[in-house]
Amino acid sequence: MRAIWNTRWGGPEVLEVRETPEPELMPGHVRVRVRACGLNFAEVMARQGMYPDAPKPPCVLGYEAAGEVEAVGEGVSGLSVGTRVVALKRFGTHAEVIAVPAQQVLPMPEGMSFEEGAALPVNYITAYHMLFRVGNLRSGERVLVHMAAGGVGLAALQLAKTVPGVVIFGTASASKHDFIRKEGCDHPIDYRSVDYADEVRRLTGGKGVDIVLDALGGKDWKKGYDLLRPVGRLIAFGFANMASGETRSILNMIKQAVSIPLFTPLGMMDKNRSVAGVNIGHLWDEIDLLTEEMAALMDLYKNGSIRPHIDCIVPFDKAADAHRRIQSRQNIGKVVLVP
Repeated sequence: MRAIWNTRWGGPEVLEVRETPEPELMPGHVRVRVRACGLNFAEVMARQGMYPDAPKPPCVLGYEAAGEVEAVGEGVSGLSVGTRVVALKRFGTHAEVIAVPAQQVLPMPEGMSFEEGAALPVNYITAYHMLFRVGNLRSGERVLVHMAAGGVGLAALQLAKTVPGVVIFGTASASKHDFIRKEGCDHPIDYRSVDYADEVRRLTGGKGVDIVLDALGGKDWKKGYDLLRPVGRLIAFGFANMASGETRSILNMIKQAVSIPLFTPLGMMDKNRSVAGVNIGHLWDEIDLLTEEMAALMDLYKNGSIRPHIDCIVPFDKAADAHRRIQSRQNIGKVVLVP
């Protein structure tokens, strides 16, 4: 089989498609013939050597895939050869064939394409987990979504709109505003031309928001915290500011590290605010939680409440171009890789 290998830390040019032995089928696992797999900002940072959880290169990255069950291991029930499935895996999905524990595989709803299946798990579980389990989003609340045109951003827009009366502010470049409006963003903000914090205050009459979903990091965590209304929640789920180019910059990493704010229990108690962190990659030991949220998302897909938007479909041989597209924040929605 072929797989996309991250041969060393560096720019997109370090990615190579190589012939690789097919994974062994163990008891309790299923082997899946991959038809599409998702690419996330986490993998872009892992390629640069800035994602601590990633295996050291040479390695195959990727958290999610969609395809067909090719073989079923001993002790597996409820899945059969030929079943169209979505799979979650802690790295290794950027390959033509993967082996995955059966509990990390869910049948795809009728009508869902393989590309949509690959676009759903990481982005939508992250957004669902932040809004409903951590953020406890309520009717009538105000939410600020950073990087609103990205994969997690669009998922958050769609999911937030399933709650009546929620008002959404989203940061994105001006060229993406029309699209995110269609996806549910009430107030798009061009972060390149205005200070988004000033704009949120202007639009809310100085009151701020109830939830901030922040994948930027550093000083933006402090700006988001200061925008919170009483009982507001800042949810940090990434550190995009750490990645300043195609390769890692030690100087920028130091600059970003020293800009991380200090939140104290006493300070949060005084302001009636809270700060939470979300890293879906650290929840593999809570697979029942992840599959519960994934099942809820499948139901939302079936009833038409959510629909992944595919930015582009890129063949394995052009994986470097896919990385560059996400790195430069050109994408609107999900970048999907296909063998």
